[in-house]
Amino acid sequence: MTRKVSAPFTFFARAAAGERPRTPAPRAPGGREAAVWGGTSDEGRARGQPAGGRARGACPRSPPGPLPRGPSSSPTRPAPQGPGAPGASTSRAGPTRPGDARGPPAPGLRRPESGNTWSLRAKSAHHRVESFACQTSRLLSVVSGGGQRRARKACRFGGELPVPAAGFRSGWELAGLGRGGGMSEERAAPASAVSLGEVRSWPEALCRRELPSVLPQLLSMYQHSDNWMEHIQILKVIVEMFLPHMNHLTLEDTLFSQVLPKTVELFDDMMCELTSQARGLSSQNVEIQTTLRNILQTMVQLLGALSGCVQHVCATQESIVLESINSLPSSVLHVIKSTFVHCKNSESVYSGHLHLVSDLLQALFKEAYSLQKQLMELLDMVCVGPSGDESGGTLSTAAGGSEDLLFVIHSLLDICSVISSMDHAFHANTWKFIIKQSIKHQAMIKSQLKHSAVVSGLCEDTLLSFHSCVQLAEQTAESGAQDTVDYRLFQKTLKLCRFFANSLLHYTKEFLPFLSDSCCALHQLYLQIHSKLPPSLYAAGIPDPQQEEIAAAFLVTLDLLISQLLTFQPFVQVVLDSKLELPCELQLPQCLLLVVILEKLPSQPEGVQALWCTEGQSSGASARLSLLGAVFFSFEQCSAELSLPVRLQGAQGRGRAAAAVTLYQHVCVRLCAFIASVHPSLFPQLDTALLDAVLSAHMITSLLAVDAWCFLARYGTAELCAHHVTVVAHLIKSCPGECHQLTSLSVLLRRLLFLMAPPQQNTLLSALLAVCTSAGDALDSAQRAAVVDVGSRLWALLDVTLVTSQPSVQQTLSLLCPLLGFFIQTLDPQLISQGVALQASLLQREPPDHVCLAVLEFVASLGRLFMPQALQDEVLPSLSSVFALLLVGRSWLLEQHALEAFMQFAEGTNQEEIVPQCLSSEETKNKVVSFLEKAGCVEETAAARVERVKQEKGVFSGPFANSAAAEGAKGSSSQPYAKRARPASPLEEEYRSALRAAAGALEVLEVLLPKAPAPDWLLGSVELLQQRLGGLRRGLLSGARLDGVAVDSGGSITHQHVL
Repeated sequence: MTRKVSAPFTFFARAAAGERPRTPAPRAPGGREAAVWGGTSDEGRARGQPAGGRARGACPRSPPGPLPRGPSSSPTRPAPQGPGAPGASTSRAGPTRPGDARGPPAPGLRRPESGNTWSLRAKSAHHRVESFACQTSRLLSVVSGGGQRRARKACRFGGELPVPAAGFRSGWELAGLGRGGGMSEERAAPASAVSLGEVRSWPEALCRRELPSVLPQLLSMYQHSDNWMEHIQILKVIVEMFLPHMNHLTLEDTLFSQVLPKTVELFDDMMCELTSQARGLSSQNVEIQTTLRNILQTMVQLLGALSGCVQHVCATQESIVLESINSLPSSVLHVIKSTFVHCKNSESVYSGHLHLVSDLLQALFKEAYSLQKQLMELLDMVCVGPSGDESGGTLSTAAGGSEDLLFVIHSLLDICSVISSMDHAFHANTWKFIIKQSIKHQAMIKSQLKHSAVVSGLCEDTLLSFHSCVQLAEQTAESGAQDTVDYRLFQKTLKLCRFFANSLLHYTKEFLPFLSDSCCALHQLYLQIHSKLPPSLYAAGIPDPQQEEIAAAFLVTLDLLISQLLTFQPFVQVVLDSKLELPCELQLPQCLLLVVILEKLPSQPEGVQALWCTEGQSSGASARLSLLGAVFFSFEQCSAELSLPVRLQGAQGRGRAAAAVTLYQHVCVRLCAFIASVHPSLFPQLDTALLDAVLSAHMITSLLAVDAWCFLARYGTAELCAHHVTVVAHLIKSCPGECHQLTSLSVLLRRLLFLMAPPQQNTLLSALLAVCTSAGDALDSAQRAAVVDVGSRLWALLDVTLVTSQPSVQQTLSLLCPLLGFFIQTLDPQLISQGVALQASLLQREPPDHVCLAVLEFVASLGRLFMPQALQDEVLPSLSSVFALLLVGRSWLLEQHALEAFMQFAEGTNQEEIVPQCLSSEETKNKVVSFLEKAGCVEETAAARVERVKQEKGVFSGPFANSAAAEGAKGSSSQPYAKRARPASPLEEEYRSALRAAAGALEVLEVLLPKAPAPDWLLGSVELLQQRLGGLRRGLLSGARLDGVAVDSGGSITHQHVL
């Protein structure tokens, strides 16, 4: 196949490209070189130059810089003509290439001057150009007279050697082989060596006959040549003239293994040179521009030669075994990948001057595109095992074939990551080939494939195409038309999404046992996609028609993927992981995924249901929640979606269209449906999950569990409902005082009572009535008086400083305020006055919110109290200050409670004059009026509300998630905690030091007593010390804290303050 070259490849371009200089080999006596490269020409004979020699002074070396365009003093090297010419050889031995024996540079070579700024590469290239120009005449083949004269003229004047548009079959050719004279096709057999130009004119029969003798010479020249153009010419001659006549069974040994490694090395050298030279590209630097274009042209020709190799093997009618051509795919894939990487990075490589070479880069990309397409067609035809039987042959043969195939698949995976953003159709076809070959040969390679790389690559490309699809859908909504370019692109991108999803589904089905490491990627893919679709708060603004198209063409495949993964234990572990931490935007998709699994699970065998519904922990993995436990935990994380609420598509009934339902309804209906169809062996896990959820600290989770429990009681028998009532009643009885669990259990019990059978209801109500009658009043008058007395004494001990500085005292005040508010009618007026004054002073110091809420309960109860005039004068000023401070609450929750307490006080009090005094500002009055009218203070748009809810969810999710995770971890362990060491007090070291000092002082006294009589005052001091030690001992035993102990001047101890 002949390819046109878009621009002449000049000698100067070869110099700028930085090719290594060719060093001529010393010529052997007897004209050995002449036998290879040709004899003397007519002009040479006229000048009397001998074969194999060179006229003295020929091709003098010029200084660095452009060669002169005038006549040169370097005549062309004569070439002997005909087999009988002097120095010609008729031996059929292989040719000897110039440069086989490396020697010193040719005489007369002059180095650049020291002041020249050329780089070493440029200097070497320049020297090679001059050397190459001088050798051109002895390297020229026997061509037509006009072509020979043009070539010699170019050598003499430093001009360009044009590459003809028709290829290398006409015009001038560099001689790789040669002997003098032309070669007629009628000659029975060629001489020992001929020129490349003459070989190109050989007929097929002559090429087939001379293949054994000429091919080794061509291969030897190819291996030892250092010139890029010579490489390309020799390679094209081999591929176009001799490859069609070679046995395909021996291609690997006779050709590919010898030629392709050198070809890859050549391509890498050109790519390296291209990248390094591209940094200096500019519109002003014509030399660099020409160099880069010539390198790109050469690379295009090299890819064309590789295409010829692939096309020849494809054209073979017989069966091809991969091992017999294993060098071809690996070499071609290396070249293709390097080409695509260079094209992808071209914007940065060419530093803003890409337009100067964009046409050739496009041609290079198209050539690589075509080459990969042909290679995939070839690989689709070949067999991995010998003789077309992949299961037969020796183990070594099968192993070699599988290794070659694995290399091909993994290389194409790398190429997919490069071309994903360059050509979507080509990218999809490459993936299609990878999936097809992996499944076709899965018996041989299934345990060696990089499954995680395949699945992660498919997931990434699916997600990228989906994001593009969503963006196009948004643009379609903005344009408002269904026939725009954006809409057509949307449909094409949606088809691409469906292709990737189907490929992922197909691959997962075939290789599921090997995808343990890929379950996390599959899980994240599902969550990421659903986070961009309604009803997610983070969804894009997609019109309803496009949503329906996406659901019908794409989401259906994801649903099938989940069904396929239900039986896979690693996927269960990933989805139900107790340590799973998801960002806010993925929490609703996780909840919806669990609900989808709830719907699918009843159709699965009992073992699969047990796998999902039981807690567990695999070796080396974190604990796994049950499916129901995960549903409740995920549901409580969707507080923002529940508060709006978001709407989902409901189930479609008979004769009616599907209506939108809230998230609560969506989850509750499917949870009840699962309870109705769950396997009986899983009832214990069901009861445990429901009870844990009822006792949850989250109200919405508890309410959902109560609804599900009531459905279970109604769906079951009357005996089951009665049993549940009994269990719940025992739980209520065992609750330790007031707590949120007691409230939830009471609600559940009250609802279960209405679901019992009438006879059982009567029995239970009779028992409850007897209990209430025997209990009587909770407290008699004496007990109430005792409680009030204790509360009054505690209240008298409180002061503002103590409350604000001690959290324990704050807790005491929070309990004391509601208690005294309950007994407000029996409190002493002086105590009420002191209490209101304390609260007014305390609120000015901004106490914690729970203290403010306790104060609100107390002041709200004052509305039930009739105040005499003397009490009004003391209480009302402080009371108006309390309400004024509370109505401008720091948070919306505190403000709401303040409004409710104020309304309760205003409705019950007979001191109407205090109501306007509490409304100290116009803003506070507006708040109260809006509260009475049940009107919102601020008009909020739907978008603003969504953004506010998202921000609140981000604020609340952190601490609540951490506490819930800690609570779940605590509940999941059935083993008691190990005893922990008591934390050291910050003053512990000081205690130790003081005790050591005291012990040391006592030892000194013990030493002094035997030596001399004790003074009279010693006994009194020791008794005082003993008293102090007794006080310390009593303090330690009672757990009290000594705030201060002082000794007066008389030696007695006075306790300044003991709490």
